[in-house]
Amino acid sequence: MRYARHQKILELINAHEIDTQERLAEKLRESGFNVTQATVSRDIKELQLVKHAGPSGRSCYTQNRSTDAPVSERFRKILRETILSISAAENIIVIKTLSGCANAAAEAIDTTNFPDIIGTLAGDNTIFMVISSKDAVPALLDQFNEMTAK
Repeated sequence: MRYARHQKILELINAHEIDTQERLAEKLRESGFNVTQATVSRDIKELQLVKHAGPSGRSCYTQNRSTDAPVSERFRKILRETILSISAAENIIVIKTLSGCANAAAEAIDTTNFPDIIGTLAGDNTIFMVISSKDAVPALLDQFNEMTAK
C-alpha cells in the first residue's frame, strides 16, 4: 500500500501545484487513500520531495531530480521488497515487480548514478531499462541481483 501511495503522490505533484502537506493529504484522500498528516510527512521525506517555484510562482512540492545520489538504503529496500525477477535481452534489462510498484522502483533507479543506464520505462509491474551497450548488462545484472538479495 505504501508504494501505491508513493506512486499516487508522484502523480499528484506532477499534475497539480501542491504547496502544503495538508493539501497533499486532501488530494490523497480524494484518491481513496486514508492518510494522516504524519503519514504524508513521512512519505515526503522518503520520496525526498523538495519545494520549488511552480508555474504560478508558489512554492510547490516536486521530485528531487539529483542524479548524483549514491545508491541509498531506501533504494535497496524498494528493490528488495518489490522486484520479482530480473532478466536481459541484448542491451535491455526487464524487471518484473509487484503490481503497482514499477514506477516507484523506476524512480529509484532514475535518481541514482548508474552511468550505463540510458533510461527506464515503467508500467504497472514491469520496468524496461535501456543500457548503453550489451557489454554493460552483466555487471548491472550482478549489481541489481546483489542489491535485491534478501
